[in-house]
Amino acid sequence: MSVGFETVVREVAMHVVLPDAEPHRLRVVMRYDAADPFAVRLDFDPLPHGVSWVFARDLLMRGLSAPTGDCDVRVWPSHAERCLRIALMSPDGDAVLEATTSDVADFLGRTYLACPPGSESRHLDLDAELVALLGQS
Repeated sequence: MSVGFETVVREVAMHVVLPDAEPHRLRVVMRYDAADPFAVRLDFDPLPHGVSWVFARDLLMRGLSAPTGDCDVRVWPSHAERCLRIALMSPDGDAVLEATTSDVADFLGRTYLACPPGSESRHLDLDAELVALLGQS
């Protein structure tokens, strides 16, 4: 794991939960960059095309204690197993992942050191973002 001034990276062992089968272990790299302060990224490796999912850091945090999310990402605790489940849905297929709650909580804690909750807007250059959106130089 590494923590830079504004970046957090942690490799986490997750399992793909399959109906009527043993869970399949998967290596996932969780990433946070304060340059995109509201988001976390899950990079799945070693997959042939480097699949990544980006979603709200707050969604991951809220999912530690209660079911949350809709549409393509849902997160909920599995208290009996001390695990966190993350459902990812896309037109290409769905997957339910399971991670140890303490691994995810540790990752989130380190992201809060890089960018405390409520301070995210200080890490954004809104003028530059508006210029980029409007296509002006």
